[in-house]
Amino acid sequence: MFDDNHNNQFDGEFNEVEPEDNSPESRDPKKGNGMGKVFVTALVAGLLGGGISVGGYVYYQNHNSQAQDKIENSKGTTQTSNVRVNVGTQASKAFKKIKGAVVSVEAYSNSSSDSDTLEDLFGDSSSSETSTSEGSGVIYKKDGNTAFVVTNNHVISGANKVEVLLSSGKKVKASVVGHDSVSDLAVLKIDASNVKQVATFGNSDNISVGETVLAIGSPLGSEYATSLTQGIISAKKRTIDVTDSNGTSTGQATVIQTDAAINPGNSGGPLINLAGQVIGINSMKLSSTGSSISSASTSVEGMGFAIPSNEVVSIINQLVQNGKVVRPALGISLVDLDYVSEADRSKTLNLPSKVTSGVVVMKVNSSSPLKKTDISKYDVIVSLGGKKVSGLSSLRTELYSHKVGDTVEIQYYHKGELKKANVKLTLESNDKNTSTASNSGN
Repeated sequence: MFDDNHNNQFDGEFNEVEPEDNSPESRDPKKGNGMGKVFVTALVAGLLGGGISVGGYVYYQNHNSQAQDKIENSKGTTQTSNVRVNVGTQASKAFKKIKGAVVSVEAYSNSSSDSDTLEDLFGDSSSSETSTSEGSGVIYKKDGNTAFVVTNNHVISGANKVEVLLSSGKKVKASVVGHDSVSDLAVLKIDASNVKQVATFGNSDNISVGETVLAIGSPLGSEYATSLTQGIISAKKRTIDVTDSNGTSTGQATVIQTDAAINPGNSGGPLINLAGQVIGINSMKLSSTGSSISSASTSVEGMGFAIPSNEVVSIINQLVQNGKVVRPALGISLVDLDYVSEADRSKTLNLPSKVTSGVVVMKVNSSSPLKKTDISKYDVIVSLGGKKVSGLSSLRTELYSHKVGDTVEIQYYHKGELKKANVKLTLESNDKNTSTASNSGN
């Protein structure tokens, strides 16, 4: 018998006992247990069947949802169009007319090897060529076996070797025909056998403010050779002060202002009109105002400058014919009046208080054409050739507008008195008598 207190645990031997109840339900315990098994099995099967039914329904729902999503997502597919756009704009046509004539210019200089190398220890020191500058240029003429390239002087200045990278990717040696630091122009010549295209010059006097222009060159070097940017002419004639690599004023220049993107490496490249003609040589850009250490310095965008083509043609023709540009010189040492204190203006120069600008003569060289006048130390020049002289830059600009042999009128203050003198410009400028600083010879 089962002991209810032991929850179906045996407490002794199992003895089979006849059932006292003769009811059909109790006659066959095995059948009763069998029905229990059947019932449990049926219950489990029922639950399993229900599970299959519910699972099948969920699967059907998920599958149907995914199918619907797939149909919806398929509506987001697309494809490329077979329609071809005609991009033959005037800018593209202009670029094609000149792109083969635009080159990269690479300048090299010698650099000595380190003094600690084995070669130096054994007396075999050597020097190597190092790339010192990269700019742009444009081939403007081909004559027989020679082709001529115009670029900026500052691109090749100080170099003992120059190479030109053609638009085809071929690099050729170049020699310097002539260069001019005042106009910042230089002419190179190369072998013409690989030259397929040359540029033509347009008349820079015929351009208009607002006219579309294109700048071509190698911004940041030959890696980006023949890059094209587009802009407009912002100003037809803009007079700006020009400085050399040391920041010293070398005069003033009248240039074309453009907002076409010009970056380092574009120097010497062409600024062209929509006819594909060169109307200027890109030379400089204004990137900020004031000193780099000044808190008042302002970043500037879209202010590039190009040397007008009419001046370019005049300069490069002289460089080709003479190897240099012939300009007059005064043969004197000068300093801007701005650098002189109020006390010295009155006491030393004897200037009237109304005179606030000009240049002070510090020395008259023996070869100076001013030797035939009474202009001397501490005199103040205020006019040359009928144009006001406000400083060294304006003096150079006016002086260089004349030729050697011309006679010009100079107005100056001598011991406080305004005087005039006619001076024949007999002296030709060179590196020794041409001013590169505010207190050097001019």
